[in-house]
Amino acid sequence: MSGVPRGGRTYLQSMNTSATSRWHENPFVAVVDRIGTQRRPVLTGTVAVVTALALVAQLVHPALFDQFRRDGAAIDAGQWWRLVTGMFFQDGKLLGGLFNLVALVVLGTLAERYFGRARWFVLYFGCGLFGQFLSYVWLQPVGAGNSMCVAGLLGALAVALLRAPSRHGVELPRPAFLASLLVLPLALLDTLLHDNHGMPALLGMALGFLLLPKDQGDAGGGAVRPVHRGG
Repeated sequence: MSGVPRGGRTYLQSMNTSATSRWHENPFVAVVDRIGTQRRPVLTGTVAVVTALALVAQLVHPALFDQFRRDGAAIDAGQWWRLVTGMFFQDGKLLGGLFNLVALVVLGTLAERYFGRARWFVLYFGCGLFGQFLSYVWLQPVGAGNSMCVAGLLGALAVALLRAPSRHGVELPRPAFLASLLVLPLALLDTLLHDNHGMPALLGMALGFLLLPKDQGDAGGGAVRPVHRGG
């Protein structure tokens, strides 16, 4: 931080320490801290940067959105690659795109730390591609966004947290337990309402169960300390 006064450096370091402390005090993060690894979320960061660049590109050149979004008629004409590019562009424009990026960074970081990069890749793009295809053939033939990818990560994390007591000997904080428990009924309700996020979340739960690390060593958690369920 050359050029920054000493007092300014101290203030920035204090702010960074405070933000880090609040992050690790979150009940969801606290559990993943104990059952996951401290690996850097390289894959999450890479996908987030690419998705952010696509968002900036479509805001600067709006015609790009029409060229790369999921479009049923165009896919029928042979442009199948739109099922992939549709996971990077955003039909929610700036606000929707920013929300999706924040969700990706938060949930992606937790999922990558627990499941690892290979499993993360399968969960994120597998659920996203499933959601894009399902939207194309049934729910919303036209659209774009990475929210269905993130829904898959959410489903997988819900399973990981619910299985944490029996697999890793931790007791979930009540907020983490209740939130994880609600993912399944909300995903089912979302599907009944013909929204296109429920099915990817359900697939994420199924894949998350199948891809659970075999043991604590595989997850990289090491010695696990108990996390007590609080109010």
